[in-house]
Amino acid sequence: MTYDVLVVGGGPAGLSAAQNVRARGKTVLVVSNPLEENPLWKAERVDNYLGLPGKSGAELLTAFRRHAEAAGADFQEGRALSALRSGEDWYVSVGNTMAQAKAVVLAAGVARGKKFPGEAELLGRGVSYCATCDGMLYRGKKVAVLGWSPSAKKEAAFLEEIGCRVVYFGKPRDCVIHGTEHVESVTCGGMTEAVEGVFLLRPAMAPGELFPGLETAGGFVTVDRNMATNLPGVFAAGDCTGGPLQVSKAVGEGLTAGQKAAAFAAS
Repeated sequence: MTYDVLVVGGGPAGLSAAQNVRARGKTVLVVSNPLEENPLWKAERVDNYLGLPGKSGAELLTAFRRHAEAAGADFQEGRALSALRSGEDWYVSVGNTMAQAKAVVLAAGVARGKKFPGEAELLGRGVSYCATCDGMLYRGKKVAVLGWSPSAKKEAAFLEEIGCRVVYFGKPRDCVIHGTEHVESVTCGGMTEAVEGVFLLRPAMAPGELFPGLETAGGFVTVDRNMATNLPGVFAAGDCTGGPLQVSKAVGEGLTAGQKAAAFAAS
């Protein structure tokens, strides 16, 4: 199915965008990790969201999600891994599936962390960002999984189920991937393991990596007053556009991005 708008990210900005796309009568798919993995979920009390002081982050996110669902937004759990534009549509890979839309709202929050030594050089030669996509290539082989979220543990369990021998590193801060033509070993937390594959399961891809050519400044996506990026049909909202990193700002930007994306899809 081709959607009018694809929203990458299910936090306040993404859910606001989705609700506003539906308010314009357009179809929308939200691709995101589980709500419980959003940083806001852990906030015990949010006092500066206008009209709803004292709510927990979990309460706000649950209410936002229900609003978008009631409006008719569709949802798919997963991480966006790559994007390209062909013709008039954008194609975004989500795990081992492909989502298609006329416009995109990027609202995946702040992608923290830089590339590890050896990551870029060995990408596609033992380094992967998706266990369900590439896991079958490593059946019967020893692999390392570097995970930063509960869903990463699920992907590690999947690899074990299909016959991989998995070494799991949770929330690694330092890592070096070794190899010449192919991954040979990985060093993480002072421990070196001989492996044939390394799965890096970050919560989100950096915007510039997800959308090649996307203009950024200081690690944040550059947008105009319409939340439009330099790429046709791609809008951005929320923490990925810079501070202040607040719920109110994210919801407001999501509204604008959703409205403008819906208008772009209709043009």
